[in-house]
Amino acid sequence: MAPIETAPSDVDGLTAHDETRLLNGRVVCLQPKAGYRTAIDPVFLAAAVNAKVGERILDAGSGTGAASLCLAARVDGVQITGVEIQPAYAALSRKSAELNGWSQRIRFIDGDLASLPTTPAFREFDHIMTNPPYMQTGRGRTPPDSGKARATVETDLGLSQWISLCTRMIRSRGTLTLIHRADRLEHIMAAMAGVFGQIVVYPLWPGTGAGSDQRPDSASRVLVTGRKSLNSPGELKSGLCLHNPGDGSYTAAAQSVLIDGNALSLLT
Repeated sequence: MAPIETAPSDVDGLTAHDETRLLNGRVVCLQPKAGYRTAIDPVFLAAAVNAKVGERILDAGSGTGAASLCLAARVDGVQITGVEIQPAYAALSRKSAELNGWSQRIRFIDGDLASLPTTPAFREFDHIMTNPPYMQTGRGRTPPDSGKARATVETDLGLSQWISLCTRMIRSRGTLTLIHRADRLEHIMAAMAGVFGQIVVYPLWPGTGAGSDQRPDSASRVLVTGRKSLNSPGELKSGLCLHNPGDGSYTAAAQSVLIDGNALSLLT
């Protein structure tokens, strides 16, 4: 996912940006040269969403739009709405959708998750995917870039509030899928308890050694998904190892997602 330099242009205040090619070049994602930049997390998030043709998906806190773009590349015929609180990032995402030829399938809007209108357009989504800010306020070092800080550090909304707001916009039996730091799994499960069933936890291990004998919070990231208004047991899956020992290259399983664009079968 190496950046490809392009001539600077003004996109709602971001005067310097470049192109990142995802899924072996099939997806073009514009990103600011300074600020929040897409890593592998949104690519894995998109792979974990059990979307089908004709369904509506909300990307809550869409950032540079990578998750939405990757999902659109994998599942034709879905309608995706990305909501991003930072207008400059939403503007870049709209341009990315245009460059990929998906402006009719994906729309990115400037919006605060806490104050979205209660109109039919923001209700009854089949799926919501989200990559919430990872850092709790006052924990760790806040990035000096304001855009990156807003994307990675919780501000007005804590994790439980974020999940609660997403929950309101999902139809019955629809899914919520999120990726987060593994050490926040306890908070994620608490926020989903009593509302979601068939919850699946899928750890992303930094290297070798994934297995049932390890705690999920020792993984680098966890994908979590569940169905709203369903009362059925969940499952802890063995997950996926990201890197090979020694050279640190991506494993074949990781490349299946990052390069080939394959789905992760979390829910059936």
